[in-house]
Amino acid sequence: MSASRSQGIRHRLSLTWRVITLSSLLLLALVVLFTWLGHANLTRQFEESRDEYSARQAREIQLALQRSEDSLQQLAALTAASPDLGPALQNDNAEALFRSLSSQWPTLQLEAGIDEILVFDAEGSLLAEWGQGQPDNERPIQAWVDQVMSTEFPISALRCATDCRQYAAVPILVNGMSVGMVMLSRSLADVTRQIQQVSGSDVALLVTGTPEPATMPERHLDRWNGNLIAMTRQKAYLLLLETAAEKTSLNELLQSPLHLQHQGHDIELSAVHMASDEDHRSSGFFLLASNITPQIRGINQNTRTLLAAGIVGWLAAELLLLTILLRPMSRLRRLAGVLPALAHGGFGQARSAIPTPRSRLPDEIDVLEGTTLELSNQLETLEREVGARGAQLAERVEELARERDFVSSLLDTARVFIIIQDEHGRISLVNDYALSIMATQKEKLLGRLFDDVFAARDSTSLDESNIQEERSLLTMEGRQRTIAWYHAPLPTRLEGGASRISVGLDITERKVAEARLTWLAERDPLTELYNRRYFHEALAIAMQRGRCGAVLLLDLDQFKDVNELSGHHTGDRLLHMVADTLFQVFGHRGVIARLGGDEFALLLEGADARQAMCVAQQILPQLENTGLDAGGQRHRAAASLGIALYPDHGSNAADLMASADLAMYKAKDSGIQRWHLLSTVENAKDELQERVYWVERIRQAIEEDGFELMVQPIVRLNDRNVRHYEILLRMRGPKGALIAPLNFIPIAERSGQIIQLDRWVLRHSLKALKHVQDKGISLAVNLSGQTLHDDGLKQYLIEELAASGADPNYLILEITETAAVTDFSTARGVLQSIRDLGCRTALDDFGVGFSSFHYLGELPVDFIKIDGAFIRSLPTNPDSRVIVRAIADIAAGFSKQAIAEFVDQEALVPLLESYGITYGQGYHLGRPVLLTDVIPEALGDTNRA
Repeated sequence: MSASRSQGIRHRLSLTWRVITLSSLLLLALVVLFTWLGHANLTRQFEESRDEYSARQAREIQLALQRSEDSLQQLAALTAASPDLGPALQNDNAEALFRSLSSQWPTLQLEAGIDEILVFDAEGSLLAEWGQGQPDNERPIQAWVDQVMSTEFPISALRCATDCRQYAAVPILVNGMSVGMVMLSRSLADVTRQIQQVSGSDVALLVTGTPEPATMPERHLDRWNGNLIAMTRQKAYLLLLETAAEKTSLNELLQSPLHLQHQGHDIELSAVHMASDEDHRSSGFFLLASNITPQIRGINQNTRTLLAAGIVGWLAAELLLLTILLRPMSRLRRLAGVLPALAHGGFGQARSAIPTPRSRLPDEIDVLEGTTLELSNQLETLEREVGARGAQLAERVEELARERDFVSSLLDTARVFIIIQDEHGRISLVNDYALSIMATQKEKLLGRLFDDVFAARDSTSLDESNIQEERSLLTMEGRQRTIAWYHAPLPTRLEGGASRISVGLDITERKVAEARLTWLAERDPLTELYNRRYFHEALAIAMQRGRCGAVLLLDLDQFKDVNELSGHHTGDRLLHMVADTLFQVFGHRGVIARLGGDEFALLLEGADARQAMCVAQQILPQLENTGLDAGGQRHRAAASLGIALYPDHGSNAADLMASADLAMYKAKDSGIQRWHLLSTVENAKDELQERVYWVERIRQAIEEDGFELMVQPIVRLNDRNVRHYEILLRMRGPKGALIAPLNFIPIAERSGQIIQLDRWVLRHSLKALKHVQDKGISLAVNLSGQTLHDDGLKQYLIEELAASGADPNYLILEITETAAVTDFSTARGVLQSIRDLGCRTALDDFGVGFSSFHYLGELPVDFIKIDGAFIRSLPTNPDSRVIVRAIADIAAGFSKQAIAEFVDQEALVPLLESYGITYGQGYHLGRPVLLTDVIPEALGDTNRA
């Protein structure tokens, strides 16, 4: 029974009946709409025609009144022109005056409907009258007389009281002079009859503003405050007007006609205003009642006809639609019964229920049946594939479970901190390694803020911009650790906000080493005094403060003899003793530094010449008392000291150090005292002479090829094979002696000639490289810091490489670490442009500044040349070994090859090899020799140049 009832419900709510119901509602709505529109259109047209008819009636009434007024004026004019009237009035003969119009009065009364004739003299006195006057004692007779006598023009008037009369007054002329006035009046009875005949409507004359009449009080309408003085079909019309007065006001009736039902008829009542008294006490209106019952019935009949036609059309359309849809809907119901079985796997049942398509023009249902059959086949195939894929998925789930277990094990065994934070920065996961380092339990960490556990090193908290940072961790044992954190966002989960994974590395030991390296970068590894780099920076800062001061430059005398007689280790001991003496006695006076070799410097801020000389006089005796015994020899620390004052002897650190160096050499040359204070005049004169001399020497050497190129081998340490040479520059002296670059390079840098000098070296080096590149030998050329700012360097290299035929892969261009760090962005751009040409690059004197470690990964260089100050002291100085090992490791980490400078003894080679340093350069491995001795073919190129 349930199935049967369900089938019945589906039948009653089937698509066929839904379509029939909806289309029926739509068609019925359209029938009603079009019927209403037709009725509204007929009503509108009827109302428009009635409005035109009412307007035409009003015009005809006004025209009838005007014609009556004109005819009355004509009768008055004829009366005034009576031949006996003027003389009688002029002679004031009352009897003759009466006789003059008595013969005309009956005619005027009967044929023209004249109700009254009045004759007045020029002063307005009534002299004679015929007929019955209007029962109104307030007519403005005197005003009419005055107007006619003054203007000698006739006038007309309409006055309504107990009745409505038209008046016409004309002057009486005798010999062209007005001697009086005659006035005629008549009622509107004739006008009313004409209106009734023309319109075919019932007509009534209504006068408002008058009291209720004594006779026929039933004609008084209180609502309109008026009396009906004339009307057609009084009995029927009076009842209609009383009904209309109850429903509308007279003003509304004047605006638009009134439609009302009266005694089974449709009546249209309209009003036309005639005139008012001059004092507006009473007004007259024509009321017209028209029977519009035939027109209304015609409209209603047309509306019923439209509605009947629409209903018949609706029934025909529904029957046609039902006929068209019955068979297709039956086929659709059959498909609807098949699809549930198809959804539950009844593929064979579905195919058997759908008949085989017959040969005919296919329609949409045929397409649907064919698609259903195809779908059943595809679903059956898909079901088999899903079963197979399910088995594969189960295997994949097991594999993912194994991978998950592996990742979980990896997280717990990785030697890094792994923490996951939620969108609020709270810890939601932590690995076992982090728990072991922190010596705490997981429950104590989960839910805590990441910022509370790992303190930031500044005031900024963790946000999207901090993807890499360092934080501090205080362990349970009270140890302070430094953790380097790397943060990355995790994919957003649907149930929560954005989270992130944080991986931390314990860099505590590295930070300790960096702190040590930072200290060593500013210190001399042998004496632990400040080094040249720090001293120059301190001097530049002191000079920028604008105060005066002094620099004392000290150089040990005959220190070379100590190294040669007793060995370098003895020289190092003596240098250490000198440093201790200077620091203990004068460390409180200012910055003390070892500039290199046997040179020391002391910066005295705020000191004048007298104070500087006093300190110099104290230093020298202290050093004379400093000495040691070695190999049977007594070595004392005798020294020469130069003093330069700022700002007198230099406006920058370089000039001031040059002045102090000049003063120191003057002290060496002096046989009287071993210290010298450079005077301002002397310094300016000597410096000017020296600069002018060397500038001219450099210019002449560039023009005349007065330089000589030398090479020093760069040796591969494991087999002592030479595949690289460094180009060194010397100047030929007047007698053929070679002058070291220390004498002219600083002048070239200050005079701006260094760029031309670099280009000279490049040009001649490329010509020599052409002859040895086939043997696999490379040449390394040093570039000055100013050349890094040479915009034409790249183009010059392109042109010279093309002109010389040299292979850029065998050219190594070196820049110093100081030049690279001073203007990092420029240096990186220049080095990259050089590498783009195919050349290789090297960073010279590496290690003098700790900042190099930070920038090394960013600089596009192929070789790192470790500063010789660290290499020479490797056998005796543990700090130097730490620094060199760190530099070698960092270079290897950045895939760069390291070259050790100043390798001056065999004992250094095994150490360097153990650090992984590939190449070495120094006097022990090979001294500088002339380029032409190594590359004889370059001699011809040099002569041609």
